[in-house]
This record gives sequence, C-alpha cells and structure tokens, in this order.
Amino acid sequence: MHLVAIGGSDAGISTALRARELDPTVDVTVVVADAYPNFSICGIPYYFSREVNPWQSLAHRTRADLEATGMQLRLDTLATGIDVAAQRLAVRDASGQESTIAYDELMVGTGASPSTAGITGIGGAGGLGPDDGVHVLHSMGDTFALERYLDEHEPETAIIVGAGYVGLEMAEALTVRGLQVTQLQRGPEVLSTLDPQLGSLVHDELTRHGVDVVTGARVEGITRESAGLTVTGVQDGDGFSRTADLVLVVVGVRPNTGLLADAGASVGAGGAVVVDERMRTGLPHVWAAGDGVVTHHRLLGVTYLPLGTTAHKQGRVAGENAIGGDARFAGSLGTQVVKVFDLVAARTGLRDHEALSAGYTPLSGTAIADDHKAYYPGAKPLSIRITGDTDTGLLLGAQLVGARGAEIAKRVDTYATALHHGMTVDAMSDLDLSYTPPLGSPWDAVQVATQAWSRQLRT
Repeated sequence: MHLVAIGGSDAGISTALRARELDPTVDVTVVVADAYPNFSICGIPYYFSREVNPWQSLAHRTRADLEATGMQLRLDTLATGIDVAAQRLAVRDASGQESTIAYDELMVGTGASPSTAGITGIGGAGGLGPDDGVHVLHSMGDTFALERYLDEHEPETAIIVGAGYVGLEMAEALTVRGLQVTQLQRGPEVLSTLDPQLGSLVHDELTRHGVDVVTGARVEGITRESAGLTVTGVQDGDGFSRTADLVLVVVGVRPNTGLLADAGASVGAGGAVVVDERMRTGLPHVWAAGDGVVTHHRLLGVTYLPLGTTAHKQGRVAGENAIGGDARFAGSLGTQVVKVFDLVAARTGLRDHEALSAGYTPLSGTAIADDHKAYYPGAKPLSIRITGDTDTGLLLGAQLVGARGAEIAKRVDTYATALHHGMTVDAMSDLDLSYTPPLGSPWDAVQVATQAWSRQLRT
C-alpha cells in the first residue's frame, strides 16, 4: 500500500508518522512544497526575539529523523493536481520537471496562506513586497526574507498590521530587537479572541513596553513615500496614516483549497474544505486535515478554526484511517495561549456572543484571584472570565490573563478538560486540584472563578 501525504507541516507529518507507527510495512511519501519539513511555524517569533537560535532549532525533527521512520520525503515539490479516478497526484519539482505519483490513499494537508485583508499595494504586479520592507510571516521563506531585511536595512521603526497571536508575539520580538513598534488593530481591542475587558490588559502590557497601540484602525493601503512605508486607512470614521521603515501584515489566514476543490471536494465554513470526523473529503481514497479544512468544534459544530494543535490531531486521525482504521477527530474547543512580554493570555470554549449563536443562554462574569496564597511572596492576580449556560449550568468557556509564571496554560487546560467532558460550572468545585502555598490555594484560582460565576447566577 502506498500512502501519499501532501504538506510538510503539522497535518502531513502527523499523518505519515501515525501510518508508519501503526503499520511499518506501509509505503509513505510526503510531498513538501519547500525544503523545510516539520518546522515549527509557531516558534518563528522566538527566532526573531533571538530566544531560539539557530533557525534550524525550529525543526521538530530533522530530515534524517523523519526518513528514519521509513517515510520518503519529496522536498521542493509542488502538488499541482489530483486525478481522483486514476489515483495519481501531479507534481512539479524545483527545476520545473512535472511528473505523477501513484497512490492508494492520499491525504491533503496544504494548510493556509496569509491573508492581506484586501489591503492595496501589497504583492502582485507593481505591489510592495519583502524587498521593499512589506512582509507577511507564515513560512520559513517569509522568516528568512524578514531576517535578511532586518540585517541589511537595520530599520528603526515598524508597523504591525494585526494584533492577534502572531502580531502580538512579533510586537514583542521586534521591540526586543530595538525597533519602535506601532501596532494597528481593526477591532476595539487587541487580541480579539478575548472579551475587550481582558484584551485591554494585554493592551496595557504592550504600552508599558513602548508599543504604540492603535485600535479601531482599518488599514486600506500601503505605499512607499520618501519618508518610508506609509500605511493609510480609517480610524473611527476618520482617515489616518502611519509611516515606518518596515511593515508586517499579520491579519489571519485563508485556507488553501484549490487542489481539493479542483478535484471536486466541497467547500464549507470559512471557505475551507468539508471533511467529516474521520477526515474523509467525500472523494474516494482522499483524506484531508489541517488549516485547509473545516473544524469540528465540540460546542459550535462545524466551523473554521485553524490551529496547530488541531492540525496535529486531525493528521493523526487521517493517517490511521487511511490505512484501514476507524479513528475520529474528537473535536476542538479553540484552546489557545499567548505570551506578551511579561503577561500571558489564554482562552478555551465560547464567549458570550459565540454561545448565543450556538443556541445557549449564556452568562459571563469576571473574577480576580491570586495565583497562589497571598502570604507566600510573589502572589500575582489573575483575571478569569467564565461563561456558562444559565439553563443547564454547563461550563461553556473561560478566558484568563495574568503574569507569566502564574500557570495560565495549566489553568486554561483545566477548563479545557472540563469542557471536553461536559462539566457544569458547579462541578469544577469537586475537582481535586493540587495545592501548596507557593503554587496555589486550597480553592485554586480556576475554582474561585467558577464559584464567583455561580454566585452571580443566583443573584
């Protein structure tokens, strides 16, 4: 049997590893568009902050490690078409040579591409690109282009368009590199995956470290002027412009669906390819996983929520099923965490507006709790916002912001585990959580917050 996986990132590599793990006799070929299989795209900001060096450290596994598992890597090879009936994949190598690869089962993990949100002046014929100081950041190629520009041009100022996870991480990285950073955010507050009252804490942390944060700013175009790169748009109904030596656009991604759509696969939520919980596309012998496909969310149903953790799990399911298994993707809760300077923000599950759209009757409330006993030195306050269903008492979501070192990731994972198993808010108090004064309290902060929600419900 020959399994072909397209994509050298989370989904493709996870597919290949799982198939070889379960059946070492399966022939597995991984088709990778560039020369960097199994690199951590999530780690790129820490390469720019110089916390991770050299760039080769970003590889989860080396090429030799991957090939030692028995998979064959076809690097610098672009998949160009799928002949579903003949079960053949058309590819083109770096020299332009075209050929086909026969497969018994095919897994497509083509991922997503960076969005430019309709901003004019970027890319295309006559548009600005990396050589001009206008960058996106989604691949190792993008990484090298930005690092080269930083080294060769030594910019002093930067504008980051977007204040999501990567935008915030890069604001820190470029600030650490000595640049004066302006961060433009379209929404009312940075990190729009949090409610604004918690996003404002992240905003304050950026400001405290010298980042000029501009919210309510819709960027429309980028031009090169004598003074540098000028970003223009609308802020609160009025025109605005900002000028800097470098512009980084990180405003989300769009799924790469062309290969599968051309082969006849259906497209659904977020413009992503429709798959079921077994990662089947509906095309015979063709599976798909990762940032190019829809997400089965445990509370929302089918949506589009591209995350590396999700891609790993989906790829593992696809790899098992492609060789005859019967695994199911258990679903996502959108659990995420980000470090911004000395602050950490995290979320899992639903916020109020998301819960309403899913048919719940939500109530949200915020509590402040120390990360450990106040009498032990160094206690830090955590802001925790709980969302629950007023009809059933079900826990629906949690958002947390607090100091680095306050175990934010551990605590959001506690909520994620509770959500996965359909716990009520009140049931959180029954959890037997660890306690010692330097690290927690008899009632952990996660329980203090859920108990506050229950009191709010009763009033």
